Amino acid sequence: MIDIILLAAGALGLVVAALSERMRRLPVSEPVLAMTAGVLLGPAVAGVLDLRPLTDDHTWLHPATRILLAVSVMSVALRYPFGAARSRLRPVLILLAVAMPVMAVVTAGLAALVLGVGLGTAVLLGAALCPTDPVLASSVVTGGPAEEDLPERDRQILSLESGANDGLALPLVLVALAIAGADPLGAAALESLWQVAGAVAVGAATGWLGGRALRAGEEHGSTDPGPRLLFTAVLALAVLGLSGLVHVDGILAVFVCGLAFNLVGTGLERTDDAPIDEAVNRFLVLPLFVAFGAVLPWEAWGELGWRGAALVVAVLVLRRVPVVWLLRRPLRLGRPDALFLGWFGPIGVSAIFYLVLEAERLRLDPVVLAAGTLVVAASTVVHGVTSSPGRVLYRRVASADVARSDPADRS
Repeated sequence: MIDIILLAAGALGLVVAALSERMRRLPVSEPVLAMTAGVLLGPAVAGVLDLRPLTDDHTWLHPATRILLAVSVMSVALRYPFGAARSRLRPVLILLAVAMPVMAVVTAGLAALVLGVGLGTAVLLGAALCPTDPVLASSVVTGGPAEEDLPERDRQILSLESGANDGLALPLVLVALAIAGADPLGAAALESLWQVAGAVAVGAATGWLGGRALRAGEEHGSTDPGPRLLFTAVLALAVLGLSGLVHVDGILAVFVCGLAFNLVGTGLERTDDAPIDEAVNRFLVLPLFVAFGAVLPWEAWGELGWRGAALVVAVLVLRRVPVVWLLRRPLRLGRPDALFLGWFGPIGVSAIFYLVLEAERLRLDPVVLAAGTLVVAASTVVHGVTSSPGRVLYRRVASADVARSDPADRS
């Protein structure tokens, strides 16, 4: 089956490469194309790619999503100069410390209200679905059309938030697991402290060492462009492996490593990393979403009935948009910016990663994976389809709003 997945992903990659920048202007994203291909090849349609439904076998998803997220958050950390990233510290911290926990609570409340599930199931869904996905978000903020339509500040905030919150969502997931009965709450709090603090320490140390090593190689002329091009991707995998050995938050460790590497490095590696960033966002994601489309649990979704559809609408509309809108003054966002950043907080690979993590630690109510994957699939499609027209609409609304903006919009 892996050969079919690779063949399908390769064929889609050729289409994406051929369309190049035109793809960015179309109302469709690479993950949407890949997931659609997986559905068409899967048991629901052609039956060529016959994998077990996600609710039956999800063990392979943990390493796959973990590796993809690691390389993705590394590319986010290197996407902008360190000084630019530091200048966005205030809004990113507000989104991480205030908006993300509120989004988890809102999503849990919606799950309890719409699905009629208990507290444990609701908080597991809320924690897994709260982080903004860096893979899907990158398709919104990278590329020529995004640079033309969106202000640099908005692109940087969304990128950095999606890179950081993937790892920082882990404490929320651990607390949710404790509430659901997996561990005592005190043990979850201690594990969260170790996972986060250890990740920061591992990431900072490895990023500093990696940056110094690359700088020394460049100063002595011993680092070729080819190896330098892949250096950060390999470094991300090394940090991920080290984090697993010492049991700290690997995704957060990689992101911190990227920031430290960005600070210490010469700056050349960020330019060289652009092709890797592009490869992750447009090509490396394809095999995962082809496989994801093939294992979508259609029968489990059918059992959710109208409640599943209602949950999708409620989560996409209420999970993030009202939260960012209410925080727009402390975030110093204008109305168009608040609406844009509120809407484009996609739920994707990171949510799959945490849903699988929850399933590995606790015997889940089947509704968690069914409802969770339904929201992920819907977000992939809806945010992928609206990314291009959303950018164009933002540009028009922002232009029309300049003359009548309030003081918060102009700050």
